[in-house]
Amino acid sequence: MGIDCPPVTGRKILLLQGRYRLIKRIGKGGFCKTFLAVDEGQFPPIPCVVQELLSECETSKTFEQKAQSLEELGKHEQIPALLNYFQYQQHFYLVQEFIAGRNLAQVVAEEGVFNGTQIWQILEDLLPVLQFISDRHIIHRDIKPENIICRTPPNPKGEANLVIVDFSTAKIVTEIDCLIADNNIGSPEYAAPEQTIGKAVFASDLYSLGVTCIYLLTQIPPFDLFDVVNNCWVWRDYLTTKGNIWQQETKNLRLTKILDKLLQNVVSQRFQSADEVMQAMDIKSKSQDLKLPNPLWHCSSTLTEYSVVSSSVNALVFSPEGNILASTNDEKNIKLWDLNTKKVIASLLGHSQVVKSVAFSPDGKILASASDDKTIKLWDINTLTEICTLPGHSHAVKSVAFSPDGQILASGSWDKTVKLWNVNSGAEICTLTGHQLQVNSVAFSSQGQILASASYDRTIRLWQINSQTEFKNCPCYTLLGILSGHAWAVLTVAFSPDGKILATGSDDKTIKLWEVYTGQEISTLSGHSWSVIGVAFTADGKTLISASWDKTVKLWRLSTTEEIVTLSGHTDSVSAIAVSQVTQLIASGSKDKTIKLWQLVE
Repeated sequence: MGIDCPPVTGRKILLLQGRYRLIKRIGKGGFCKTFLAVDEGQFPPIPCVVQELLSECETSKTFEQKAQSLEELGKHEQIPALLNYFQYQQHFYLVQEFIAGRNLAQVVAEEGVFNGTQIWQILEDLLPVLQFISDRHIIHRDIKPENIICRTPPNPKGEANLVIVDFSTAKIVTEIDCLIADNNIGSPEYAAPEQTIGKAVFASDLYSLGVTCIYLLTQIPPFDLFDVVNNCWVWRDYLTTKGNIWQQETKNLRLTKILDKLLQNVVSQRFQSADEVMQAMDIKSKSQDLKLPNPLWHCSSTLTEYSVVSSSVNALVFSPEGNILASTNDEKNIKLWDLNTKKVIASLLGHSQVVKSVAFSPDGKILASASDDKTIKLWDINTLTEICTLPGHSHAVKSVAFSPDGQILASGSWDKTVKLWNVNSGAEICTLTGHQLQVNSVAFSSQGQILASASYDRTIRLWQINSQTEFKNCPCYTLLGILSGHAWAVLTVAFSPDGKILATGSDDKTIKLWEVYTGQEISTLSGHSWSVIGVAFTADGKTLISASWDKTVKLWRLSTTEEIVTLSGHTDSVSAIAVSQVTQLIASGSKDKTIKLWQLVE
């Protein structure tokens, strides 16, 4: 689960049931050991998590009941599926789905304290899960940052990114539980007072969630956030921004009150259910409002990838003339589609790994492609041959963009840098550094003087790019500013045609609009239920198109920032978006292996 631990040592049994090979231990509690394992009974072998429960805390009957309950819980997309369970010698074993990603303890250690917006979203994502758990008469009893995994995107089911793991200490509540005290199970720093004396209730998990939140806000151990003498929490004193200033924002003041009630020592003064917390937050049902069909747009064509092994469509771009669509998928090639015949007219081969971005030069004569193989390739569209390969990045290249004059190519990489290239010579001009995490997207303004780069570090950087004739007298770039405001990774950027507005899409499910020359946030567009992976403007600059892992494409009216219509039809996450600048046509690519063309009906 993203934890670096030594391999299993000193154990006689490394292979359980003849199929589950234990690789390394990734967790240990008082009554449970957790291992990363590989299920060799599958082909190819798949990773899984094996939990070893000691007989001191389970009987055969309670273990069977717990396993049956975990099977039911595992149907929720934010809880690992239970794959198998069995008893061997003196131990009980649970085999669960492996969730790739980092736990919140790792996230805060690597990226620093969370802000109020992030904490609010954590509550939005996790409260429905806790309600789901309690509705099935189960108390988790070990909610803490280490047991909340931030799933590596994308979530194929298009739901929330956070997953609650480790149900080894979970308890099934019965009518007589109020009369019987259990062992003190859980993590003392995060356990509610009643849980420490063996009297856990449903609200105990809410208390632990509250403690988790104040730890993420401060990165201070919970024991140090509690004033024993005065019997109260003092977490505000440890905020990076002083508590009274932090609370001046209306939403943070509201969040503070919610956290305070989650952290009440007396159970009766605490929120009694996750639903009650959600009501206090005005969180509505996640089911989407039904929308009437929009008569102006329809899916005119569906382009199907013909290869059996073909998978997610990773990138799309229209040629400047609007007659060709370039697409990439997991087959490591680039396909060129004739939009008149809707047929593939060429397939460009050469990359050794998946191609993640493509861009046409302004004159349409060159296609640039960026790949996980750490290189960029330039292709001659007339001859359909490779012009050159641009090496230099030390990690996967995720985005490429041409300057409006076609003389400079920018590339963004997971090596945390942006590089500028001379298109004519293929030479590297310079490297732009400063992002703390991977760079996901780059885009030039229409005038070509400003380059925007988006990163997993939750920021967007704006760079002033000088013309090549000026390079001899001054640096090729100047950092103009850093835009901050997204709660999670920024995945995509696009400039409006006049270069005055920058649109950004994020893992936090929102699109933000920024005033380029002041760096001020104009507005936040909410409506998608999962990560926004693509944004693009129409040629007239009046409409913004966004694509999301929630399987939809949305159109927004810039003048009012209202949602115009949602284009639905893909059966899996939308993974790419492109807008023709000469025709009323939108292309969307998906993990369902198709490209859909959406036509505006005049």
